[in-house]
Amino acid sequence: MKNNLKTNCFDLPQLGFGLGLRTSHYNHILRHHPDVDWFEIISENFMNNHGYSMHVLEQVAERYPVVMHGVSMSIGSTDPLNMEYLRGLKQLANRIHPAWISDHLCWTGVLTKNSHDLLPLAFTEESLKHVVERIKQVQDVLERPLILENPSSYVRFKQDSLTEWEFMAEMANQANCGILLDVNNIYVSSVNHAFDPAEYLAGIPMERVIQMHIAGHTHCGTHIIDTHDHPVVNEVWELYHLAQQKAYGASTLLEWDAKIPPFEDLHAELKKAQHILLHGYQTSEKTADPYSQESNVSNPLFIDKAGVDELQVIELSANA
Repeated sequence: MKNNLKTNCFDLPQLGFGLGLRTSHYNHILRHHPDVDWFEIISENFMNNHGYSMHVLEQVAERYPVVMHGVSMSIGSTDPLNMEYLRGLKQLANRIHPAWISDHLCWTGVLTKNSHDLLPLAFTEESLKHVVERIKQVQDVLERPLILENPSSYVRFKQDSLTEWEFMAEMANQANCGILLDVNNIYVSSVNHAFDPAEYLAGIPMERVIQMHIAGHTHCGTHIIDTHDHPVVNEVWELYHLAQQKAYGASTLLEWDAKIPPFEDLHAELKKAQHILLHGYQTSEKTADPYSQESNVSNPLFIDKAGVDELQVIELSANA
């Protein structure tokens, strides 16, 4: 279901309900042209790619809107921005003409080393100023607004002077960028850090929300890991309904990146989001998160919610 209304500050289209473009579904998509509104790609999987995956992407882009979603921009790092990476990102965008380009509010490495993890920032005025300046540089290179996602987190910093939602709001307004609101990540972090997810939503400037993510996770008893390998739980659906009431039908993407089910099952899960947007969210009783406490995330990081003074890698970065 697409909505032609453009209620965000960049006048970007509301694409409807989309899925991630994954290799296990290539054949199904090319053969059946499923009734999905749009597809999201992981940008790095297609940059400098001239093989079969690019062939598939070009066919998909001829029929569906496509969004580019990155994991390596490292907008919060103290390393200089990787201009070669940004040029490659722009070249891919010029080739497939995405509706927009997104990445994460995080850092992924230091001293040119990539951790391949979405690492948390300290939410301070200093880091806010740093991130805002880098977003402006990226937008100048890409010549389009950057959309940034709130990642799930497992650690907080004692020197935080802002909440995550205050940081996101100030970042978006000062840098004039968009927000990719990951509802599952809000819920994951709210459990890990004991805050009210409704308060988070209330602090977000919804006119800057271009897109939403929903996903499943793994509940480990004392904390939650964002694994993208289960159906969406009731609590996340409820939060998604609340978010959509405020964001007026922002484009929705179902993430599922491990233990990926057949396309038909994935599509059925996505249709739940469409039903909630059209008819609201109702449940007769709360159900506990039924999923395994065993996570398939390699070396997941969890530190007591009381917080830490600093991470050693951040200290090294600051002194570099």
